[in-house]
Amino acid sequence: MSRKYSIGVDFGTLSGRALLVDVKSGEEVATAVFEYPHGVIDSVLPDGKTQLGADWALQHPQDYIDVLKEVIPSVIKQANISPGDVIGLGIDFTACTVLPIKNDGTPLCFLEEYKKSPHAYVKLWKHHAAQKEANLVTEKAISEGEKWINRYGGKVSSEWLLPKVWQTLNEAPDIYEKADKFIEAGDWVIMQLTGIECRSACAAGYKGIWHKREGYPSKEFLKSLDPRLENLVEEKLSSDIFPLGGKAGEINEYGARLTGLLPGTAVAVSIIDAHAAAPAVGITKPGKLLIIMGTSSCHIILGEEEVDIPGMCGVVEDGVIGGYFAYESGQACVGDHFDWFVKNCVPAHYLEDAKKQGVNIHKYLREKAKKLKVGESGLLALDWWNGNRSVLVDADLTGMVLGMTLKTKPEEIYRALIEATAFGTKIIIDNYTQNGILVDEIIAAGGIAEKDEMMMQIYSDVTNREIRISASAQAAALGSAMFGAVAAGSKAGGYDDIQSAACAMAKVKDVIYKPIKENVKAYEKLYEEYKILHDYFGKTGNEVMKRLKAIRESAQV
Repeated sequence: MSRKYSIGVDFGTLSGRALLVDVKSGEEVATAVFEYPHGVIDSVLPDGKTQLGADWALQHPQDYIDVLKEVIPSVIKQANISPGDVIGLGIDFTACTVLPIKNDGTPLCFLEEYKKSPHAYVKLWKHHAAQKEANLVTEKAISEGEKWINRYGGKVSSEWLLPKVWQTLNEAPDIYEKADKFIEAGDWVIMQLTGIECRSACAAGYKGIWHKREGYPSKEFLKSLDPRLENLVEEKLSSDIFPLGGKAGEINEYGARLTGLLPGTAVAVSIIDAHAAAPAVGITKPGKLLIIMGTSSCHIILGEEEVDIPGMCGVVEDGVIGGYFAYESGQACVGDHFDWFVKNCVPAHYLEDAKKQGVNIHKYLREKAKKLKVGESGLLALDWWNGNRSVLVDADLTGMVLGMTLKTKPEEIYRALIEATAFGTKIIIDNYTQNGILVDEIIAAGGIAEKDEMMMQIYSDVTNREIRISASAQAAALGSAMFGAVAAGSKAGGYDDIQSAACAMAKVKDVIYKPIKENVKAYEKLYEEYKILHDYFGKTGNEVMKRLKAIRESAQV
């Protein structure tokens, strides 16, 4: 009997990648990456003329089609297998990444008349220009006693579906009217492959304010926001929401031409990228916190009951693993944090020395930062360069570094930024444990977790917990491939549930980062100072960060 395979396609912020996996062993046979030609559109539209405002982040849906055309045929070719040996396909996607489409799936930005209309494009997860709408949704939900707001930590994020759709309605009502539907990009990709509109419970639950038993916010609430939104769900969304682990459909003729897969190949219901990584590292029960570390970080943990936790991004029943409530929190700036620093704040002679040593600038800075004792720099940073996702849920907060002098060195700032992200993670962990969610162990996934030993040791010391690392460099894609195998089912050579798939296909490294006692004590002191800054700028009503941001925006007009 020939080997059977599943493919996971991971759509990230800057690229899409495919992973071909042996269904029985979990062996990763082939991988391929395709960089989005349009990248993140955050200053000007592809016409080169239409300028975007502050905090915009768009994408072009053609990039997603190009990913399918490039990476899936590539892994099949690399592995030298028959397309018939691929039994399933899973898709994961950044979220909330949403676009307006016609009934047949055509994005409005494909239409000639809307190519110069920003609201016709995909609003990427980190599009924060709908903060005004997010604030209004939060205020109205609290004032009217909407119980669902507690499932999202008491605040609605500008990253989510409702603020983004409402922003479109407010600023481009013609686009809103022209759109037959607003749809998550992950669900849109499934639609391209199968011809079926299948909306994922994962994206709807975490980003669309949908609940398994209660559905979306009521028509009365939506009308109270804006009379034009009263029938949003019926007119522009859908009440048909599908659970993870199910089959969204099968590859149709168009999907086959795109990918090289055979018509009839099972396609799984889409999942958010971070959430797909949980089963890939074997998390199928409570107690283990998953941190997916990339440009931003997402934290996922399972619970046995639904608890309202301030500042979380959401809790969704069956949101990752059937039978459990999956809690999500996150940090909006991690890898982006360090990338900003090396591009803007590193002196030329550091770059020259790194080049002479044959290492990249990140490794060069890490080697210098490793030599520093905890607290030696006298620096403390707030990791809000892209706002705060958890637990403050405020995209208008900004970053800072405190304690710099004329003797401050680049590696000291670099380490302080790393420590800030670790402190932000500890805030999230403390928030869970104080509300009854057990966090015994941490499992980290993503490029940073795999490559940066210093950072992972700092995280272990700051959180005072052991940390294990995903054995797959492509944990999200592996998780998606596992869901693809579940969509195919055991009769086709796959699995009937994600727990069974995880038992066979999940993997973590043998390496364990353990807290160093003296570092733990030193970091406890720094963490107390971090909390003071965190609460002062994030909770006490001192809005200097927001005032400075408003001054900046007015100066740019």
